[in-house]
Amino acid sequence: MHPISPLEQALHAARALVLADLAAGEVAAADVVSMVEESVVQRRWWVEQWPEGVEYVAGLVAQDVQDALLETYGRWPLCPACGGGDPHALDVEPELGPDPHWVCHKAGVKVAAVGTLASATGGSSSS
Repeated sequence: MHPISPLEQALHAARALVLADLAAGEVAAADVVSMVEESVVQRRWWVEQWPEGVEYVAGLVAQDVQDALLETYGRWPLCPACGGGDPHALDVEPELGPDPHWVCHKAGVKVAAVGTLASATGGSSSS
């Protein structure tokens, strides 16, 4: 058995983090999971071309899925930090960097690390 390469580890981690955030928002339908898989395939090629980008994969997959959802589902994830008013989506920051977070630009706050939206939204955790 071969050890799993850092690239595959990063891709598996990115997939798991984004799926956790999708599940927190109850958006993890089969077609949405397919969007995650498609992004992972594309990012595998991207990291093979630029290995130094391996630590950016989670944020990039999150952005890819967010963009794909915008076309079919709508804005995701919606900001849990701002109460009423116009619903708006969170953004991933840094756009290209390690340790990606979901950020609300309206309130100027970090809401949650990618993969931990459930704790920020109260979704599926006993609070």
